[in-house]
Amino acid sequence: MVKCWQNGTSNYSGEYLYFCMILEKILLHFHQITLIWSLMALITFVFLWKSNIRAPYGRHSQAGWGFMIDNKFAWFLMELPALLLIPLIPFYGPSLHPFQIGLIALWTLHYGYRTLIFPLRIKTKGKKMPISIVISALFFNLINGLLNGLWITFLAPEKMPFQWQWIGLLIFIAGWAINQYHDHLLIQIRKHQKGYKIPYGGLFQYISCPNLLGEIIEWGGFAILAWNGAAFSFFFWTCANLIPRAKNHHQWYLEQFPNYPKNRNPLWPPLGQIIHRHFPFTNNKS
Repeated sequence: MVKCWQNGTSNYSGEYLYFCMILEKILLHFHQITLIWSLMALITFVFLWKSNIRAPYGRHSQAGWGFMIDNKFAWFLMELPALLLIPLIPFYGPSLHPFQIGLIALWTLHYGYRTLIFPLRIKTKGKKMPISIVISALFFNLINGLLNGLWITFLAPEKMPFQWQWIGLLIFIAGWAINQYHDHLLIQIRKHQKGYKIPYGGLFQYISCPNLLGEIIEWGGFAILAWNGAAFSFFFWTCANLIPRAKNHHQWYLEQFPNYPKNRNPLWPPLGQIIHRHFPFTNNKS
């Protein structure tokens, strides 16, 4: 139950009560809303994959998508709703139990870094981002943060089955570590020189975008851990955005660098090649 209904309504302002009514209506139709949100992710994926449109930020930044704002400030602004909503929504709900607190902590781990630290680390002085990208990302984070925050606050069980908790948590941590490590490698490339270079190290030996792969794994783990429509819709949206972007990154590398390693895949590691390389005994025939 939304907290403002628990002790009557006489002590609350009209704006506060109106906001509570909106939350109640969303909760009433929560499963239908998350289903529609997931279908929108599927449609977005098909469109981005088939159209080959390159979202115009980062290395694909270009004019024609609205006026430009500072890249660092853009990252901070568009990720801020995701950082704020999840910790703030519980103020409208009952007391949190450990499972809810754990989910909020994992969410804040990712978005605390992405909102406050990542913009300060990236070496993009002078780069701009179109306002259209900022607005669309800000809108997505508002909806996504609201849905996940409402589920965590009002609909989450006290605990999930033991095996799901640990499986999801381990996958989340693995994805987070992959994302962090390869983001660090990309940032280090531009630490002492401008422009883009061919990245090496870690999974860059096999794929072009291990940082994006890590983020997909991360939110897949979160979906398994939380096991609800809002978390899975977020995972679907992550795939819908990052899989086509990885394909575009890979094509960009091939266009920009004639000596780019031809054995790299865009996103998915060649598991057989990795196993044979690091465990040569698997090549031995009995």
